[in-house]
Amino acid sequence: MILEVLKFPDPRLREKSDEVKDFSSTRSLSANMLETMYAENGIGLAAPQVGELHRLLVVDCRPRDTKGRYTIEDVSKLEAQIDQPLVIINPRLIRQEGKTTFEEGCLSVPTFFDTVERAQLIELEYQDLAGKPCRLVTDGLLAIVIQHEMDHLEGTLFIDHLSLVKSNKIKNQIRKHGYPEKKKKGEEELEPVGTSSRRKL
Repeated sequence: MILEVLKFPDPRLREKSDEVKDFSSTRSLSANMLETMYAENGIGLAAPQVGELHRLLVVDCRPRDTKGRYTIEDVSKLEAQIDQPLVIINPRLIRQEGKTTFEEGCLSVPTFFDTVERAQLIELEYQDLAGKPCRLVTDGLLAIVIQHEMDHLEGTLFIDHLSLVKSNKIKNQIRKHGYPEKKKKGEEELEPVGTSSRRKL
């Protein structure tokens, strides 16, 4: 089932998520989140983005075609060792190393993209759908997406990482003008230059 993705400035996106203790509904929620993420051409989605304040996120940033800006040649050795899609519950970063930048977008802030600095390598503890403790070490796009989605669990958006001037400019623009309307099927949809191959986190 495809779920509604909340958009900034919805106040629910600013709330902190609760630890998952009852795993009975995580399978259906994560399946619906993955279906929603794929339908929206996203590569990551956190539960609070669909109105569920649980510390749960789904990720699948594998290259899906030859037109995207992230190809199979870009996948690091660490990323290649990890099966995707990933369902990550109650994540906790236990190690962060280095710095990297990436032009990020977000399903909750559609049509806006900007460069954000993240840790280059992360080590993560989390639980799977059965509540089993897991651990992964990764870098590359997968590390960036996980960090981006974990921000949502704290009520943080990628635009909060920008300079105060740039962040306020984007927020005020959205509050004043909203988002561009999606074109109906059959109508030509014009995208900002350079965004046609972008996928949103």
